[in-house]
Amino acid sequence: MADKTYLIAGLGNPGVQYEWTRHNIGFEICNVLAERLEADWHDKRYAFCADAKLKGRRIFLIKPTTYMNLSGRAILHWMNQLKITNEQLLVVTDDINLQPGQIRIKPKGSDGGHNGLRNIQEMMGTNQYPRLRFGVGNDFHPGQQVNYVLEKWDAYREKEMKERIELAADAVAGFALEGVERAMNRFNWM
Repeated sequence: MADKTYLIAGLGNPGVQYEWTRHNIGFEICNVLAERLEADWHDKRYAFCADAKLKGRRIFLIKPTTYMNLSGRAILHWMNQLKITNEQLLVVTDDINLQPGQIRIKPKGSDGGHNGLRNIQEMMGTNQYPRLRFGVGNDFHPGQQVNYVLEKWDAYREKEMKERIELAADAVAGFALEGVERAMNRFNWM
């Protein structure tokens, strides 16, 4: 069963004060997918977890409770628990280098200055794992990046972002059903 199991790790920070912030987009995308798959969240070791089925595949969703900068601890723990390979992992994260709502799936890559991705790379010892980056834009003054990513979405963007989050959830499902290359071909232009 392990070869049809996928670990989807949505990055973010636990706590109500971080809900609907740019940095928690990974949590929001996982929430949509869990709701679609009728999977309930449970507080387990290092993460909130939801276990679901999708067309014969096991989709194990996590929202790390280790906070963004220590996301690798939760991901490595659950990779070991589920006995999955790097190719069966999809990390879902925000990206200030993409326009708001823009989706980019890649089979590997650098951390791009993202502390969560940096920690995952350090813990795993590699950057060879798939990721879905969701654009949050970079409309901030020098030195204000932390404040920007921890701010909630502007009201005028809320409807658009909800639609893009739904599309990102489609892309995550596409990754599990079709593989990273096909998911890239289908969703990276959107």
